[in-house]
Amino acid sequence: MSSCIFFPSVSTSRSVMENFFGLLKQEIYYGRVYHSYEELKTAIEEYIVYYNERRIKKSLGWISPVEYRRRHCAA
Repeated sequence: MSSCIFFPSVSTSRSVMENFFGLLKQEIYYGRVYHSYEELKTAIEEYIVYYNERRIKKSLGWISPVEYRRRHCAA
């Protein structure tokens, strides 16, 4: 099994992560009250699954990031 690699030292990788965290905060954090660490942790975990597996992106041809990787990064 082959995979795409994330290089944290590359500036474009950093901007991708900054974009992700900005979206995460907008969509599940700001304006909401979490009553426990576990509740917040669960919300973040669910958002990560949504972000990677169900969220479609115009720039990826209207498919999810996971589907894009399946099609383009597999050997």
